[in-house]
Amino acid sequence: MTRQKAFATLAGAAAALMLATSASGQTAADKAAVDAAKAQGIVGEQTDGFLGFVKGGGDATLRAAVAAINAGRADVYRQAAQRNGVSPEAAGVAAFQEVIRNRIAPGEYYRDASGNWVRK
Repeated sequence: MTRQKAFATLAGAAAALMLATSASGQTAADKAAVDAAKAQGIVGEQTDGFLGFVKGGGDATLRAAVAAINAGRADVYRQAAQRNGVSPEAAGVAAFQEVIRNRIAPGEYYRDASGNWVRK
């Protein structure tokens, strides 16, 4: 394992811990809106560690919830990257690989490395 990959994994683990807390910037209302949209196949997880729209763009409330959660995740990835000497992008990818991917429920969508949306 290269040093960069090891640090990215550490960054992902740190980011994962922070994603589980309110430090990620998500409110209960944001989480509820996104969880419902995930269940409906409107929103999915991307390999970069951020949420994306599978189909359509949702209403203004959903777009705002996705933006708020993504902004919180970006902050978490920046902090983890700074602590571990990697890029925020590497921290986001590591968070997806180490934690987010494992939390995707059956029936929800994620974007694979080829950019295609796949239903779990």
